[in-house]
Amino acid sequence: MTRAAALAVRAMQLALVGGLLFPVYWMAASSLTPETALFEARRLLPDALTLEHYGALFDERGFLVPIRNSLVVAGATTLLAVPVAALCAYALARLRMRGKGVLLAVVLSVAMFPQISIVAPLYLLLRELQLLDSYPGLVLPYLTFSTPLAVWLLTAFLRQLPPELEEAAMIDGASRMRAFRTVVLPLAMPAVAATAILTFLYCWNEFLFALSFTLGPERHTVPVAITLLRGRYQVPWGQVLAAATLATVPVALIVLAFQRHIVAGLTAGATKG
Repeated sequence: MTRAAALAVRAMQLALVGGLLFPVYWMAASSLTPETALFEARRLLPDALTLEHYGALFDERGFLVPIRNSLVVAGATTLLAVPVAALCAYALARLRMRGKGVLLAVVLSVAMFPQISIVAPLYLLLRELQLLDSYPGLVLPYLTFSTPLAVWLLTAFLRQLPPELEEAAMIDGASRMRAFRTVVLPLAMPAVAATAILTFLYCWNEFLFALSFTLGPERHTVPVAITLLRGRYQVPWGQVLAAATLATVPVALIVLAFQRHIVAGLTAGATKG
């Protein structure tokens, strides 16, 4: 590749990254703009900066509560889903059984199933179990969709690991579970990390279940709280943009910090021969 072609490719990459990041920048900049100047024609840099929207979020809206709820629900779902998915994926990747391909297809179909079609029966079930408006009442439905996707991702990775590694450990006297814990799991950490991050992001952004199975602001998650910021006669766009920034920027930082693990985990299964 010539130097001119390389520069052209680099310019295209920078333009693509800039195009993707510009909406995030505009959202963050608008959240720091006074309400009266939000819809005025302005330059890329705000003429004046203010923290009044963030102050209103925390002082008047109690936005720390939905942030806490999202962290608890997303964190608990990730901590439960990933270990279970790792064990299931190891069984599907290593144990001999009939119909593994069909089973994997069924697992993936569960993750792809339309959520809206099961909201009503899940609501009735959670009501009977007295789990509405509670953390378990959100974690359990989240597990039904996040665990199958995690199983699919980890199975694709574990199939790439040479079985001779754990077989050598078992010849030396280790049980299959010990070989999985001491040999396979450390090698699978990139995929486990990628799966954990994707599971957390899925739960952080989930809206339908959080709206359907919570009854009051004390259990609302961040997406639901942002939706309910709208007033009867007007929309406080400054607060909405501030809340969206608080919901987006930390997630973006997590993705940027662990992007290598995410890419390694997602592309691990692509080299299967």
